[in-house]
Amino acid sequence: MEKENINQRNFQQQLKSYKQDPVSLVLFLLVYGAAVLTFVAIIFIVGYILIKGIPNLSSKLFEFKYTSENVSLLPALVNTVFITVLSLVLAVPIGIGASIYLTEYAKRENPFVSVIRIATETLSGIPSIIYGLFGALFFVKYAHFGLSLLSGSVTLSIMILPLIMRTTEEALLSVPDSYREGSFALGAGKLRTIFHIVLPSAMPGIFSGVILAIGRIVGESAALIFTAGTVAEVAKSVFRSSRTLAVHMYAISGEGLYINQTYATAVVLLVLVIIINLLSETIARKLGSETGNE
Repeated sequence: MEKENINQRNFQQQLKSYKQDPVSLVLFLLVYGAAVLTFVAIIFIVGYILIKGIPNLSSKLFEFKYTSENVSLLPALVNTVFITVLSLVLAVPIGIGASIYLTEYAKRENPFVSVIRIATETLSGIPSIIYGLFGALFFVKYAHFGLSLLSGSVTLSIMILPLIMRTTEEALLSVPDSYREGSFALGAGKLRTIFHIVLPSAMPGIFSGVILAIGRIVGESAALIFTAGTVAEVAKSVFRSSRTLAVHMYAISGEGLYINQTYATAVVLLVLVIIINLLSETIARKLGSETGNE
């Protein structure tokens, strides 16, 4: 209660100070208006999906076999887990390793570092369908992976690599230099300092980047249509075609016969994303508290 009163007093003091400057008041109102609009939009979207989808949830949607009479989402859910794990296995070591090199080993005035950062920013702004076309030409056709789980995973790993690199680099740069200097003063080498001092301190930020990458993988459809295909069954190997939940939802909605099942699939996808975000927040807080106690 006292905390709420303090926040309310601070808000009133800020508003009073903003009233003295018209420009600041306008910017203040725009920021709060944008925040309220965002909140209302999120509530409307989530509420609409839940209202439309929850009544259409049934046990048939979670059967292991997909048929024309029962458009089960369970095979797509299993494929989503497979493709997420494989994409992270490919992207996370490369992204974290590249970020360690850029922050801990490369000289800051090195032009090669600037080129890598520009390339990373460029890759992060490319639409996902472009990644899909590249994956279809390179991995599916020229690498002879075909429409498969492997083609989709490699394409997604390239897509999330800039995100992992940026968040990991920011997390490493946020670690104070005094930590490194203290470790060196105690006789630890460069590699030991990185793995025992720097990385544990930056782990909450690195983990947040990985979770954001998972969210992008789970919600991706455009790139996977061209690389992983749309076969509605659990992939028996990495060289078999499959579909994820997002692709499954796109496919059955395009047919026009399973609109109710599409809303039910959207509910499952929404719940999956919420669970991932809640788990990430919990683990990040736990890692942060453990690092602070150390």
